[in-house]
Amino acid sequence: MSKISFENSLEIINNISFDNLQETTVSLRDSLNRVLSVDIVADENLPIKPTSAMDGYAIKYEDINKNIKVISDNPAGNETRLKITKGLSIKTFTGSLMPKGSDTLVPIENITIKDGFIKIEKTVSKGYAVRDIGETYKKGELLIKKGVKIGFAQIGVMASLNITEVKVYKKPLIAVVSTGDEILDIGEKQRSLSQIRGSNHITMEAIAKLHQADVLQLGIIKDDKKAIQDMYKTALKKADMVVSTGGVSVGDYDFVKDIIKFELDANVLFHGVTIKPGQHIVVAKKGDKIVVGLPGFAYSSTVTFLLYVLPLIYKLQGLTKEFETIKVKSNIDMPASSNKSIFTAVNIKNVDGYFTIDMIDKKVGTSAMVTNLLGNSALLYQKPHSQKIKKGDIVEVFKL
Repeated sequence: MSKISFENSLEIINNISFDNLQETTVSLRDSLNRVLSVDIVADENLPIKPTSAMDGYAIKYEDINKNIKVISDNPAGNETRLKITKGLSIKTFTGSLMPKGSDTLVPIENITIKDGFIKIEKTVSKGYAVRDIGETYKKGELLIKKGVKIGFAQIGVMASLNITEVKVYKKPLIAVVSTGDEILDIGEKQRSLSQIRGSNHITMEAIAKLHQADVLQLGIIKDDKKAIQDMYKTALKKADMVVSTGGVSVGDYDFVKDIIKFELDANVLFHGVTIKPGQHIVVAKKGDKIVVGLPGFAYSSTVTFLLYVLPLIYKLQGLTKEFETIKVKSNIDMPASSNKSIFTAVNIKNVDGYFTIDMIDKKVGTSAMVTNLLGNSALLYQKPHSQKIKKGDIVEVFKL
């Protein structure tokens, strides 16, 4: 299977569908950042009856230029049985139901009062400061569509509907694992200078959790074909997606790519993309499960996880992940690209209202340098065969 372009690989990812997303019920207070699996429809009007929007005096508008007798007051939460007739008013507070017969509220600061009568010093229009029935929403109105990520506004609206529990899509379970004889887990004692500290599986766990996925952490597996096969069998029974790093290149001990392609009986969607970093990525589908093999270098695995795994995590929650790209001014020179789509970590800054990029403190070297993603970073995107970038050019970056 030959390498495909970055655009083609994204198209394949976008066309992956999950038809049977599972639902669960959570309390409203625990629903922040979850994804609604049902439409939210108003079951009543808000407000139910005309309601005061300010502190003031409820009157008939026809009395606006007269001295009006005050017959009572009407605190919030009180449902007065008194009725406004010609020449009468009731002091009414914010959130109170408007007294029957009234049609306008005059703010307290607009009146003077003497001997139980109010005089309106500054007139208002008819219906002023009165919230009509259904002003916020009407019974039967679709307020929030399924598939929306729940934020504070959605929680506020559902609380106003007295919704205590809400149906959401289950969080996807993502299994993550690093492979390699040379890899040490965090906390594991180094026995040889040839061993390196693995961070890929920890980084992937952090990104997945940041985007509302649950994680099955499988740690590090040595370059043993049977052990890797057993890992996949176990993980695929539990997780919605299995993501590994290492073992996808062309080395003698790169078993992962062959296991995914030949041993799992999976449908390989693509193996190899003309991108830098991460050209040896493998993506496959086995039934309704996804298997992704990422490169072993830390920067490569992190970038490809963001580009390919993150959209799938969103799909498994009923969402679409669209990368935010923006045009920025370059403060760096970059050579022309080859036949690959190139993603370079840069610093992004807002200077005098305009976004600019630079590479201060970024190091030039291999795809192992995950430290280049520290700080307020973005990914400079160079399309294949694009011209060299000069200082002052407008370029495109992927926001992280």
